[in-house]
Amino acid sequence: MIGQTPPPAPPTTESNQTPRTGRSTRRILLVANPKSGQGDSGLPEFVTLLEAAHYTVVQRELQPDTEMTSYTSDVEDFDLVVAAGGDGTVSSVAYAIRYKNIPLLAYPAGTANLIAQNLNLPRTPQELVAVIEQGKTSRVDIGEVEVKGEKNGFCILAGAGADAAMIRDSEDLKDKFGALAYVMSAMKQISPKKTTFKLVIDGVPREFEGIGVMVANFGMANYRLPITSDISPNDGRFTVLLLRAGNILRLVPNLIDSVRAKLNLGDPLFSSNLETIEAREVEVDAIEPFPLQYDGELHVETTPFKARILPGAIRFLTRADEEDLAT
Repeated sequence: MIGQTPPPAPPTTESNQTPRTGRSTRRILLVANPKSGQGDSGLPEFVTLLEAAHYTVVQRELQPDTEMTSYTSDVEDFDLVVAAGGDGTVSSVAYAIRYKNIPLLAYPAGTANLIAQNLNLPRTPQELVAVIEQGKTSRVDIGEVEVKGEKNGFCILAGAGADAAMIRDSEDLKDKFGALAYVMSAMKQISPKKTTFKLVIDGVPREFEGIGVMVANFGMANYRLPITSDISPNDGRFTVLLLRAGNILRLVPNLIDSVRAKLNLGDPLFSSNLETIEAREVEVDAIEPFPLQYDGELHVETTPFKARILPGAIRFLTRADEEDLAT
């Protein structure tokens, strides 16, 4: 076990139209990663628009070798938080303020911005200010991953194997090609390494031969295409994906199945490439060390790792209805 899990909070869509503290001016904490993305994210205009709308914005820029909690230690003095950066930045902020009940906006300033896409957020500063003004939030789960005793948070997924290798090979392409770098990298994974994975899923041991394991919380890839069906970020469980396919491109039929399920077009046509299991806590190991990624960030650590769900840990600002967050 990784530790005590806080009591689950019910998945609800909530409104934050008025300040929590009774102050006449709402205070926003903006945590920004200056190294995220490829160009102008519109952040200065976003801040200008907020100040024009009578918000007080306190900006903090991430610095190397500084713990995220250093930027969020006084978070309860604010009415909402904005995390501006890629998915790794947003997840780190979400984990740092977990169970604080303070709304968080995932400002899309990275390359893929999958968290913002899953939450159906717009991209322009004007529209993002409108999301804050509307105040609609959804309480969702986040994941906690532990590697060699160190814990971090993730919102989308953690994985070992072919998906981490894909992210590794995309790093040199992102500056030039943006989100397309992930597609180009996937096409390079013609013969990914296959091994025996040793899992413990909610206390039950399991082995399988494959190219990777993904522990998913949110379930949509780029353009809000479902990774697979029946992934929900507010059901208090992960969906564990066991990748049996010979290469990542062979998972395309499973993506087709997911789209068919989303559109209620009938039973799956392809199932042998992928197996899914629901779990609250997962341990992943492999016969040989495999690279590890969570929320698109490749890490120097390798398998083994542990992941556990933190039910209802964060309130994300969103335009989506509750049912639209699941695949």
